[in-house]
Amino acid sequence: MQADIDLILDDAQTSMQKALSHLEYELTKIRAGKASPSMLEGINTEYYGAPTPINQVANVSVLDARTISIQPWEKNMLAPIERAILQANIGITPQNDGVQIRLFLPPLTEERRKELAKRSSGEAEQAKIAIRNIRRDAIEDIKKLQKDGLSEDAAKDAEKSVQDLTDKNIGTVEKILAAKEKEIMSI
Repeated sequence: MQADIDLILDDAQTSMQKALSHLEYELTKIRAGKASPSMLEGINTEYYGAPTPINQVANVSVLDARTISIQPWEKNMLAPIERAILQANIGITPQNDGVQIRLFLPPLTEERRKELAKRSSGEAEQAKIAIRNIRRDAIEDIKKLQKDGLSEDAAKDAEKSVQDLTDKNIGTVEKILAAKEKEIMSI
């Protein structure tokens, strides 16, 4: 029975870790005034009939704190990449000079900063919901074990371990969110 409890706790920890990783990935997409190639992740362009990530058809680099350069490996890819960026609606208009595309990030207004902080907060809330759902599933599994003969004390201890794991991971979500909000609100 203890092996089953350990397995449930390990699964819960792994799943919660994935939720935290997903949160960090989603927060990297929210720009905080600094140019980053990760802002273009998830944007696909049409490449010989197949949707392909921009970083697989072009060299994406950061020229300075507010400028991203996209240099396609094939000149005929300039227009599709430009179109994909416009359709992605990331709030930046691409500048095409015939050789490369430049993305100039405008300075963030106070209103836009608050909007980005609110979006970050929403992502953090999604992570918390995922962690709570993982907790619920783990506790249900423990209750099933209890029906199969696990003692009540062992079940209570296991549930407490799951709750401690949940509290720890939600605390981590709060720290990640606070760091992102600080990054967004700093000028």
